[in-house]
Amino acid sequence: MHSLHCGAAMTPLILLLLHVQQFGSVEMRGSKGSCDFEKDLCGYESDLLFGPWMVNLQGRYVHIEGSPGNIQKVGTLSSPELHSLGESCVRLVYQITGSDPGRLNMYFRPEGNSFDFLLWSASDPSDSWKIASIGVKNVAEKSKIILEGIVNPDPMASIAVFEINITPGYCIECNFEENHLCGYNNRWNPNLNWLVGGGSVRDSPLLLPTDHTFDTEQGHYMYVDSIYAMRLHEVAQLMSPMTISVLSGCLSFHYQLEQKYSTLFVVYTKDRIGHYEELWRSNQSMHTWNLVKVNIKASHPFQLVFEVAFSSMIEGYVALDDISFSPQFCNNETALFFDPSVANCNFDQGLCKYTQNHIDDTKWTRLIRKPNPFRFGDHTSGTGGFLLSNVKFGYHQEYVAHLIGPLLLANFQYCLQFFYALNHFISEDALAVYIYDEMDQVLEKIWTIPKSPTGMWIQAEVNFQRLEPAKIVFVSVCNSFWNCGKVALDDIVVSQGDCQIPGGSWLAAPGKCNFDKDNCGFIQDRNDRSNWHRRTGSTPTSFTGPKGDHTTGVGHYMYIEASHMRHGFNARLLSWHLRGFTGKQCLTFFYHMYGVGTGSLNVYLKKENAPEILVWKRRGEQSISWMKASIEYQCEHRHQIVFEAIRGRSINSDIAIDDILFQNGPCQDSEESKALHPDSPNEQNWYSIYI
Repeated sequence: MHSLHCGAAMTPLILLLLHVQQFGSVEMRGSKGSCDFEKDLCGYESDLLFGPWMVNLQGRYVHIEGSPGNIQKVGTLSSPELHSLGESCVRLVYQITGSDPGRLNMYFRPEGNSFDFLLWSASDPSDSWKIASIGVKNVAEKSKIILEGIVNPDPMASIAVFEINITPGYCIECNFEENHLCGYNNRWNPNLNWLVGGGSVRDSPLLLPTDHTFDTEQGHYMYVDSIYAMRLHEVAQLMSPMTISVLSGCLSFHYQLEQKYSTLFVVYTKDRIGHYEELWRSNQSMHTWNLVKVNIKASHPFQLVFEVAFSSMIEGYVALDDISFSPQFCNNETALFFDPSVANCNFDQGLCKYTQNHIDDTKWTRLIRKPNPFRFGDHTSGTGGFLLSNVKFGYHQEYVAHLIGPLLLANFQYCLQFFYALNHFISEDALAVYIYDEMDQVLEKIWTIPKSPTGMWIQAEVNFQRLEPAKIVFVSVCNSFWNCGKVALDDIVVSQGDCQIPGGSWLAAPGKCNFDKDNCGFIQDRNDRSNWHRRTGSTPTSFTGPKGDHTTGVGHYMYIEASHMRHGFNARLLSWHLRGFTGKQCLTFFYHMYGVGTGSLNVYLKKENAPEILVWKRRGEQSISWMKASIEYQCEHRHQIVFEAIRGRSINSDIAIDDILFQNGPCQDSEESKALHPDSPNEQNWYSIYI
């Protein structure tokens, strides 16, 4: 260990008309950090280095304009310091114009953190103002909201911000008294739509005596009237902003319903891929404001959908007001909490809660392989444990190996993810996943191994849901010499929800890069002798480089192609600029160094106007597997991380990296990394650096 130290449909145009006609001038009701740009920037600081935000006092907005040439303008607006920002909603009125205008991003910047957390991003141009509602959740330390406008070199391109409003509470809450309607949008229908009722403009067919919020004629609500329906069963939908993270608790709202014939009022949640889940419905007439409370138990981000359908075009309406949310479930109900991570296992310390149901010899065998150039190690770190079937029985004996997981509760949707690897032989029975009941009886088969390459880890994922308690069972079958196969298993993860919609925020974590979409802001050093390349699959040269990426086996990674370089040539990959931070930070990544002529891989910390500091290094062939490295460091100054690969003595010298992650706090796997193979001839994979 080293130790160093240094110092949609209801368009924004309609909303603005409502703002002028019904609501009057804007009254800023938000907390510190809100701004309508009527006189100045309200304490927001503009970055003048890369392109300033200009204040248009006549139109009351700030903007960045594109210009001819090849220069892309980048401007940032930093809010005043925000203290003890709890559950809050940031509402932004903005407009992006031009054929290829650029992008508007909103970040959250905690004090003393090296990274800005991306909250929201937009790039679609429009000819009117748009409204975005972005939730900020339970942040106690000092922080700032950052707006970043990136405008492409086009004279017609521009990005403008009309208003920023920060209010306590959840973004799905609304009493419809603000001009922005809390970001709720009517899904446009040529005939039947949700409209704003009440207020000073009383020209709507529906004239309820009072709203619910203030119980006055001047208050506002939303409504749908059947006189606008041109055919039966037309549908009007009012949609909330999409939540940024998972919310569970009590949704409440007030409504009125009038019908000559049948009218249906339904409330759903809708996820990002378009799946609806019904929460509540009613077709009973309510002539006064009626309170509804319903529990939401979501495992992924969602938006609320209030839907109305009329079976007659005569004398029917639905009105809605005062939508609120509480993290406590309705009527003091206790939510059934179940943590499916009881079924997670990386096999580094044993079988976790998995068992085998036989009394003879072991069918699944746990192995730990030291790094070597011949046989792959585990997926988790390259030096940990994994399971392998058909170890003690060979190919001459028939067998069925069962690995049975813990009992999972009923009526939950689960996402199962795991990694498997094949060695030489394969059959459709080499690995399958079943669902068993409490008595270990088969309920269904949910996954069968597809045709796959051998000698590499590949990720599989599958959704399942049962009405009864169930167990996940991994089954490997050997029928004969020709219908048998060694299959390895590692990194089982079970979570609630759909595999396509991960729980928590859908936005990428800052400081995380798997190279599957792009280079994540990493850039090539212009002063080196070669370049890093982004690739999927195996590298072109035999007997060197990985067969696939570390993330899923079928994604992308970065590598150097030794056959295009001379001995001793280097390629340097630089991270984006990282702010200085307080405390410790952990950098982890996976590297692949396989080939008899492998050179070296170095990691440097680069500060402005200071010599680079070597914080980690490897030299020569390490393993045929992806290996995990951890670097713990401190630096209070602006800096970059540099990955440098140096070509070895032969073309069998490809070097690759993948799954780079920066995290606040000390490295959690330090003791584990040192304890797995204390007699390993390789250098330790964990460093502690103070800079």
